[in-house]
Amino acid sequence: MTTEERIAKALAVSTDTRAFELGRDNLGKAPEMFRRFFDGHKSIVVADRNTWRVAGEKIFNHFSQSGIPTEKFLFEEDEFHADWDHIEVLDEALDRSGAIAVSVGSGTINDLCKLCSHHHGKSYLTIPTAASVDGYTSFGASITYQNSKQTFDCPAPVAVLADIDVIAAAPKAMTAAGYADLAAKVPAGGEWMIADLTGAEPIIPEAWHVLQDDLDDLLSDPEGVAAGKPEAVGALFEGLILSGFAMQAARSSRPASCCDHLFSHILDMTHHRYKGKFVSHGFQVAIGTLAMCRVFEKFFCVDVEAIDVDACVAAWPGLEQEQARALDIFKDFPAPRLGYENITKKYSSREVVRKELETLKDAWPEFKSKLQAQVWPYEKMKERFKIVGAPYEPEHIGVTREWVSSVFPVVQLMRYRYNLLDLAKRGCFYDKIVL
Repeated sequence: MTTEERIAKALAVSTDTRAFELGRDNLGKAPEMFRRFFDGHKSIVVADRNTWRVAGEKIFNHFSQSGIPTEKFLFEEDEFHADWDHIEVLDEALDRSGAIAVSVGSGTINDLCKLCSHHHGKSYLTIPTAASVDGYTSFGASITYQNSKQTFDCPAPVAVLADIDVIAAAPKAMTAAGYADLAAKVPAGGEWMIADLTGAEPIIPEAWHVLQDDLDDLLSDPEGVAAGKPEAVGALFEGLILSGFAMQAARSSRPASCCDHLFSHILDMTHHRYKGKFVSHGFQVAIGTLAMCRVFEKFFCVDVEAIDVDACVAAWPGLEQEQARALDIFKDFPAPRLGYENITKKYSSREVVRKELETLKDAWPEFKSKLQAQVWPYEKMKERFKIVGAPYEPEHIGVTREWVSSVFPVVQLMRYRYNLLDLAKRGCFYDKIVL
């Protein structure tokens, strides 16, 4: 399938985004794209100091020369994240100007513009500057609020204008982070397959196929990505955008993330730094992705057909017991009731647990074969990360293997989303697959 065909397929299932243009020397098309959706409105170009230099100033000048009233808003910090304080500052700027936001940057700036535009009942135009995250076209913005990384419901941008030359020239670490973020869809897809099998969260076909049908192809040239070749980086960026379209179709982040991303959320919420700096989302996700590939490999070694369903159902704890376990696990966490709230939402009765385990046994080994076709072996994922320049050992982001092992209980409980660890708890093989 060609890029044009994939884009057309994605736009057909999109609920928010109506235009996506990917090409070379594209920045000059910004005024035309803006007028297509916001004719007669004022614009405000939102950037940071780096993205202003590489694209923001050019966009501002193109708008001014085209007669579009425009102003600029710069985040001046050397390092900043999608925190609520920045939402308040950008909200004030949009209140004052009454303008349409034009996001020029990567994930943080895009998420801030997305939620603030929603607060004002408007959409916005996004002009990405790096193939670093999958959130450009996603439904929802990932913002840290009250010490908790949360996804706030809000529409994706109405239009995306992407210049491959700008994106390919981004720092290699940002592109490597984007590769890791896209690769996370490999084990995340496996966990959605599990949730679908058990009936906990059925696969939404249009959301699945828009990304998963071409995922391996879009990840197939890590050498080209590492070298900054426009064709390879363009394919990576396309995959990240398709991931966002899948989330639009599902109205959730289910198509794009599961346990793999939760390791990143934990690091964000505990304000983890390495060598004095925050670690990028994609680099955090790289370690979570590798951890889940290893967990899947161990899951494939479990004798599922020998699971004693009666014994598992008899051993299944009651809700109050699980709530107490969650409170204990999260007692020193920045959001101490997070696990309690999520286990309360996703707790299953013994009757449901029995049905899930019987379904799993009946579907095995055919289902195992499908999962193995979906989830890459750990060594394959690790080698791809080595090539592209993403972390492939926990120490590369300033954590240890012991830390990764220690946070699995938090990962299992920190989101209302059925995952492989939930299934393992039900089937009494959790201790056989965690690292």
